[in-house]
Amino acid sequence: MYERRGAGARASVAVAGVVLLLAGCSSSGDDGDGEKDQAGQVSQQPKGDDPYWVNPDGNAAQQVSTFTEEGKKEEAELIKKIAAHPTGEWITPEKAEAEAREVTEAAEKADRDALLVIYNIPHRDCGQFSQGGAKDGNAYREFIDQVAGGIGDRNATVILEPDALLHVVDGCTAQEFHQERLDLLKGAVEKLGSLKNTKVYLDAGNAGNNPSDLYDPLKKAGIDQADGFSVNVSNFYTTEDSTKYGKELSAKIGNKPFVIDTSRNGNGPYTEGDPAENWCNPPGRALGEEPTTKTGDDLVDAYLWVKRPGESDGTCRGGPNAGEWWPDYALELAKASE
Repeated sequence: MYERRGAGARASVAVAGVVLLLAGCSSSGDDGDGEKDQAGQVSQQPKGDDPYWVNPDGNAAQQVSTFTEEGKKEEAELIKKIAAHPTGEWITPEKAEAEAREVTEAAEKADRDALLVIYNIPHRDCGQFSQGGAKDGNAYREFIDQVAGGIGDRNATVILEPDALLHVVDGCTAQEFHQERLDLLKGAVEKLGSLKNTKVYLDAGNAGNNPSDLYDPLKKAGIDQADGFSVNVSNFYTTEDSTKYGKELSAKIGNKPFVIDTSRNGNGPYTEGDPAENWCNPPGRALGEEPTTKTGDDLVDAYLWVKRPGESDGTCRGGPNAGEWWPDYALELAKASE
């Protein structure tokens, strides 16, 4: 049985907050070298190492402000380990075009690229914590059109549908929906890939799976037209294992490059307790490699924090709903990374 996990999360961009905070960063004279601005907000990472936008109004940044106001300096410093780095912005279906536009415009103003996550495939997550998705194929196509309209010609990297292909091959998604899902993914790759400055990475599961099971589904879902694929999204497999898995996949699909989600893989996967639940808010995990495009490997385009560290996998182990910010878990991740 393949490993499952809820990848769902919500975009956390408020238009006014983003604009004001970015204006504050700009007025401080930040030249993009990764230093903090005068107001204490975390600014962008050096563009040459990490071209992706750091959301100055994200959950982690807000938690830093809260801890600081409460005089909890040690906790604030720990959460800065998360707030200082770019993370994926998971687009909310109900506000897809507006959010895609807000994020990409904010990133453009900061001279960075937006990192977007598309997670709205019909019959998503097989009835688990992140169940839902578009009501049908037509609704999904409309959603993708809205995302594309919001991105426009601005620079964006899109992680397309975590787990969607994995749940085709592991028996989680009913057989009757397989062909539609493959068609929808292929259409999304084509639509988003046609945008002038958008890169699309089609999700390809994680190192807990057999890569040979993903070859054919990836091809049917349009990997040939994608810029590459993503692995380990919201999961915990080590970068070494994820690289090995990605390279085995790549060799069978035209040597396509890939990106690795390193957001929480610092201590590798959790191996105690019920194996069927080890993906969900496991204890003792740590932040992984910091996001960068300088991976030292021609096939690995980037290490990314696609899953936002500190956001819950679901209502397990005392966690809130999938995608909700969980300060205690964020602190655990940061402490384990010291």
